[in-house]
Amino acid sequence: MTSLDRFYANEAAKKELRRISARYAASSDSPTRHKCFVSYHGADAQEVLAFVQRYENVFIPRVIGITEDDPAINSDDADYIMDTIREKYLSDSTVTILMVGRCTWSRKFIDWEIFSSLRRGRVNRLNGLMGIQLPSATNPNAQVPARLSDNLRKGDGGDAYARYWKYPTSDQFLRECIEDAFEARQKRQHLIQKAGPRKQKNSPCP
Repeated sequence: MTSLDRFYANEAAKKELRRISARYAASSDSPTRHKCFVSYHGADAQEVLAFVQRYENVFIPRVIGITEDDPAINSDDADYIMDTIREKYLSDSTVTILMVGRCTWSRKFIDWEIFSSLRRGRVNRLNGLMGIQLPSATNPNAQVPARLSDNLRKGDGGDAYARYWKYPTSDQFLRECIEDAFEARQKRQHLIQKAGPRKQKNSPCP
């Protein structure tokens, strides 16, 4: 597939993800299916679409992310920006699923979505946070966004707010991962690490 073919395929996948999100916009959390905001790098849209289509029976997908043309993100008021992300993009989701591909770590909007997921504010309510490694991120130590990394378990054996999982192979496994993130909002919220300003620009990804 040429780079132009990949571009058009990704654009088609993003359009379908927006359609799926709109279909579920009025849905609410249930005891068996939590409403999840799916955060992803646009270059991975085809893989993310395959994930959502495969597992939308497990969770209620909310997959509209920040766009460059949104005037709210150009504000100098960081609190206003984070509240807007919560209200407009994360909506009434309770868990944020970060789909980690090769260059996800480099995108500033990914950092903003994670930041907003981890804060309480005027319109913000805390989201559970979990990462899933996409199949294309073949390196088992694929780089994750810094703010997610700050909230993952370290080698000292201590606990942390978020979890990072390999790509799920069953409905039950994914359901348990999402439930763990949902429950973390109460059980592990004291472990949240959100220090550091929001990322101001994209980093180069080789």
